[in-house]
Amino acid sequence: MLGIKEKLKEKVEIQREEVTKLLKNYGDVKIGDITIAQVIGGMRGLKVLVTDISYLDPFEGIRYRGYTVDEVLEKLPKPKGAEMPYDEAQFYLLMTGDIPTEEEVREVIDIFKEKRKVPNYVYRVLDSMPREARPDVMLAVAVGTMQQESVFAKAYAENKITKQNAWEYMFEDVLNLLPKIPMIAAYIYRLKYKNNEQIPQNPDLDFGGNFAYMMGIDKPYDDFSRLYFILLSDHESGNVSAHTTHLVASAWADAYYSLAAGINGLSGPLHGGATQEALKWFQELLKKLNKIPTKQELEQFCWDTLNAGQVIPGYGHAVLRNKDPRFETQLKFGEQYLANDNLFKLVIVAYKIVPNILKHYTSIKNPWPNVDNISGTIHSHYGIPEDFFSVLFDISIAIGSLSNILWDRALEYPIGRPRSVTIDQLSKFVTNKI
Repeated sequence: MLGIKEKLKEKVEIQREEVTKLLKNYGDVKIGDITIAQVIGGMRGLKVLVTDISYLDPFEGIRYRGYTVDEVLEKLPKPKGAEMPYDEAQFYLLMTGDIPTEEEVREVIDIFKEKRKVPNYVYRVLDSMPREARPDVMLAVAVGTMQQESVFAKAYAENKITKQNAWEYMFEDVLNLLPKIPMIAAYIYRLKYKNNEQIPQNPDLDFGGNFAYMMGIDKPYDDFSRLYFILLSDHESGNVSAHTTHLVASAWADAYYSLAAGINGLSGPLHGGATQEALKWFQELLKKLNKIPTKQELEQFCWDTLNAGQVIPGYGHAVLRNKDPRFETQLKFGEQYLANDNLFKLVIVAYKIVPNILKHYTSIKNPWPNVDNISGTIHSHYGIPEDFFSVLFDISIAIGSLSNILWDRALEYPIGRPRSVTIDQLSKFVTNKI
């Protein structure tokens, strides 16, 4: 048996006992009150999901299995000569909760290399699609097309699945599907933007390194790929794409159906499109002034944006109340490799000025730049078109989302099915309370 599966078996039994204990002895304990604002406002701030994969601390930022961003980047094993860890090591951490040894991460790397070959029929489907199709649509179609490969779906059809063993079949789906995502993404990139001049995989390279190689982008983009996929791998599971993947899987849909749904969930401009919006704002500013702005010029552009009733994209966060460590980590990368890029220079200038404007003259709860503020600038520096940004996010979030749905099945979580109320019922409730 695979080492990672043996470790999961051990941890699944421990976690199952804890969940059973909580439900049996403390199921009626209340952990908060629901307000009308939360009911109407997209369940913002409402604690109704369970995940151990990551936790968003309002002041320290994201923690992956309890580890901060800095701890993850320091502790996870790295490829020889690389600055950033293996994405396979992040997958191992999210799946098991443990920092892998060199031997343990090597097992995952070997598994991923063995399973990353994409069926030829997927490429034929992609080749038949209009070149004008959005790349994230193409990725969702490719993942959906592979649903026939699902071990979970076949086992269910053959009455082999029980609540207790469902996670083992989901485990097979996750291991079969995840390594293929960057392969398909790189193919779509070369298909759409590089005259379909494909670059074969390099069997010696890891998840992030091989992706950069197949994209045809030179170093240090391989390290940025590794970094970006780690930083965006999971975000507490309440975001639209991760939540969608979780919800679809809760009905015992397989990993292919679930991830394809999550990819579609990431498409909106308020989610996966946020990186594009931040980049566009910087591009418009640079185009208008044709130079790096002075403090006064940048402040005026900010006021022009705010006075027009618009937001300054790339700032603020729904949960975080401090600086985003994912922004700061990418900032360090940019300072090392993008020092002469004018858009990156603009990001630095804005970092020093915009938060003060937002802090003193708006109601924003967090004036600091978030992860979306800088990602697009770095992607753009390496020649990646804006409409491909969401695909990069899709690769990242697949790591956490697929880890999450495996644990959903392991802990026998039920189908998601919240109740709803009418506006009239809410109004009557308020009237009766007054």
